[in-house]
Amino acid sequence: MKELKKIKIAIADDHPMMIQGLQHVLLRYPHIALTGTYPNGNELLTGLDRALPDVLLLDIQMPGKTGDELAPVILKKHPDLRILILTNFDSTLYVNNMMKHGVHGYLLKTSEEKILVKAIETVFQGDIFIEEAMKEKMEQIAYKIKKAVSTKSSLTPREKEILQLLVNGLTCPEIAEQLFLSTGTVENYRVSILLKLDAKNTAAMVSKALKLGLAI
Repeated sequence: MKELKKIKIAIADDHPMMIQGLQHVLLRYPHIALTGTYPNGNELLTGLDRALPDVLLLDIQMPGKTGDELAPVILKKHPDLRILILTNFDSTLYVNNMMKHGVHGYLLKTSEEKILVKAIETVFQGDIFIEEAMKEKMEQIAYKIKKAVSTKSSLTPREKEILQLLVNGLTCPEIAEQLFLSTGTVENYRVSILLKLDAKNTAAMVSKALKLGLAI
């Protein structure tokens, strides 16, 4: 943290009690100074022209223009401003969307005071901050996607074809008849797919294939 310089903060949130709570918390930290509070997008855009902070605490659900609409507009006009999203939305879709818009942090309103201050200090220093719980969710999703891509690439074209037919509800004899293969050959393919998907039975394999996007 840059101890010799105060971190100038602005808050954009349409809930007065939220703003009052944040003001009360931030007053306890002498290295943080509040430059303004804004209840909607229009007042925020005007206010930033008058007094530009170092860090903007921005809610997503704002009257008029929403946070995801405001972020790219603000950063285009004030590229050095650091935006820390402070929201109730705990969906990784929102995290990814806001990070694509160029924000520098994502924090839930339920976070502890020390986490809020750490997030402000982190983005002020030029680093990215994402709530730990949200980061874990994103890592889990990324792992699933990576695993799905890896699994999909390991399946042969014939295995993918048979997997889709199994997902469609066909039995091994029915698949054998449709593909002009022996039932034993189809059963061998089924076992191979089970092993590659680490599934105990056909039902688990079908469920996993759908979750990983390997079949529709």
